[in-house]
Amino acid sequence: MIISQVSKEWINRTRAGYKVALALFAVYVVWGSTYLAIRIVVATVPPLFAAGVRFTIAGAILYLWCRMRGAPRPPRMQWRNLSMLGALMFLATYSGLFWAEKTLPSGIAAVLVATLPIWMALLSIFVLKREKMRWQLLAAICLGFTGVIVLALGSGLGQGNVLACLAVLGSEIGWAVGSVTSKRMTLPKSKLMSAGGQMLTGGVMLLAFSALAGELRTAPHISLRAALGIGYLIVAGSIIAFTAYVWLLGQMPATTVSSYAYVNPVVALLIGHWLGQEALGLRTVLGAGLVLASVLLILNGKPSAGNNAPERA
Repeated sequence: MIISQVSKEWINRTRAGYKVALALFAVYVVWGSTYLAIRIVVATVPPLFAAGVRFTIAGAILYLWCRMRGAPRPPRMQWRNLSMLGALMFLATYSGLFWAEKTLPSGIAAVLVATLPIWMALLSIFVLKREKMRWQLLAAICLGFTGVIVLALGSGLGQGNVLACLAVLGSEIGWAVGSVTSKRMTLPKSKLMSAGGQMLTGGVMLLAFSALAGELRTAPHISLRAALGIGYLIVAGSIIAFTAYVWLLGQMPATTVSSYAYVNPVVALLIGHWLGQEALGLRTVLGAGLVLASVLLILNGKPSAGNNAPERA
């Protein structure tokens, strides 16, 4: 009897351990690999259209899944809030990222995305006035921007590379503003429903702007490779990895789960180098190291507004 009970407890712990390991793999590795998938897709598919297809489909799937599981339909006020966040966190953010990756290596793009805590800290200090500038925080921000300069000027792609870097950095401001704004909004209680609504509205906006930008004057040619890339972004990146992230928040401390903010860029750099034949020179490693050290200092700072990395999709 005792042996049987001990065996059941061991099996349950083992199963729980496997679930956590698989969820961490999804958050660390799958999310990190999506940057190379974006680069593969935008090599042949218009960037706004590709981003719009990704998030419209992923958002619709998450929304319908939540509704089937009994989540209530968001009222009109919540849809308005979801649309505002969709504009900030998906239209503004991913239009810049997808466009930039037409010329920017995926690993460098991932490192620039990791500067999000820097922008949130600056927003907290200079706009929201919730925090005072401290020497440790100032040093971390300077360290991060030094790393950005090394990355922007060090990969040898010229002016186009600098513009692409600026596009990614600018797009992260939209995500930072959305992350802060969302805390004051009435949103669905279910994180998956909220994320699905934001993806869906943001995806529709991306498709609308794709049409306005002239991307749809001729029907986009989607090769098999690009189609597989979009499918991977939808299923693995926006559904499986995000669901794993939400599940992990209920199993582990948020500070542990938010470590993806400095693991994803490392994974993206390695995958981009191994599978995408992207250069991984000394300057890239140095710039990435400076940015990630900055992010680590900010996330581990006691009073920092960016103490927990906001979730990505």
